[in-house]
Amino acid sequence: MLRCVRTTIRLDDNLLAQAKAEAARSGRTLTAVIEDALRAAFGRPTDVLRKRVDLPTFKGNGALPKVDLDSTAALLDLMDDAAP
Repeated sequence: MLRCVRTTIRLDDNLLAQAKAEAARSGRTLTAVIEDALRAAFGRPTDVLRKRVDLPTFKGNGALPKVDLDSTAALLDLMDDAAP
């Protein structure tokens, strides 16, 4: 049995517009377009998608107060709150 789950994702505005346009052009739902894109992405070898990146490191006192580096959602919320 196929189980569907609702979730919230954040997409770049231009990427979302492209996905909606593709859905309208192809007569599919936005969900179907996103599912197909994910299936195509997961079908590719991971070595093609990921390259090693060396990030610079700096001395300091660690993360700022209230910053939980283990929680992507919390980081995004902090960045949204700090946006002008």
